[in-house]
Amino acid sequence: MKKPSIKPRLSSAPFHSPMWIYLNNKFVKDEDAVISVFDHGFLYGDGVYETLRSYGPHIFMQDQHLSRLFRSAEAIGLTIPISMKSLADILQEAMIRNEVGTDQRDAYLRITVSRGAGDIGLDPALCSSPTVVVMAKPLVHPASHLYETGVQVIVASTKRNLPSALSPQIKSTNFLNNIQAKREAIAAGAFDSILLNWEQHLTECTISNVFLVLNGTLRTPALECGLLDGITRMIVIQLARELDIHTDEGRYTVDDLFKADECFLTNTSMEIMPVTSVNRRAVGDGKPGPLTLKLREQFPAMRGRYGNMLHTR
Repeated sequence: MKKPSIKPRLSSAPFHSPMWIYLNNKFVKDEDAVISVFDHGFLYGDGVYETLRSYGPHIFMQDQHLSRLFRSAEAIGLTIPISMKSLADILQEAMIRNEVGTDQRDAYLRITVSRGAGDIGLDPALCSSPTVVVMAKPLVHPASHLYETGVQVIVASTKRNLPSALSPQIKSTNFLNNIQAKREAIAAGAFDSILLNWEQHLTECTISNVFLVLNGTLRTPALECGLLDGITRMIVIQLARELDIHTDEGRYTVDDLFKADECFLTNTSMEIMPVTSVNRRAVGDGKPGPLTLKLREQFPAMRGRYGNMLHTR
């Protein structure tokens, strides 16, 4: 009896069919995009990835995302068998084939590079060549009302991995630490979880960086706390400085978060998301704050000024 095919799903939202996926030197339909059960990315989470988005046909901060992908790969001794320029071309073709990255439909893009197929065992030398996957689908924007009301988050009991065990600057496909924290958020009916480090300092959420406003200063956990140096995080810090908003990267506790007047999250796909509740306690007056709204308002202009970091086909 023929076994039913299982198609990968990138989010809870359906994508239009057929979906074309780049897999090891060629584009194939999603139903044909299969990898070996001996792939070390599947067996051990041995790989790296990067997610990007487009604004219309423009891929935002493409060079920065691709550079980070290559840095992550280098950090785990993984050689990506495609040049950065070729990957950029593949991203463009993926958008064209999947009819995304248009004026009507922003694109969500993901690049995954695993160690590749090899015999069972942890030795990377068992794998002859990496597996490279590039996907493009319509970007699913957060519901607009969330930007108006803000979201609820919790502080997870799951702690962030020690940087000395695994550098947070490596975007690894081994995401179990984040998944455990996300499970906590789902169980609590929250949008996401904030993870603490080994010293009980704030780090980041499962897929975003955290900012808070305390005593008139925009504050975000320092990289030394054990968090990813997010590209949108970097842009927001730069934007705040251009707007003469005092900023500080430091070590902050849950008590600081509870005392904060404002809080928001940042990542590539959602940009700046207001947080109005932490552990069911209101942040400030329980509404998105003025500084959060100001940064959200100015963010599109910041994208425009950094036009050299936008790439189009």
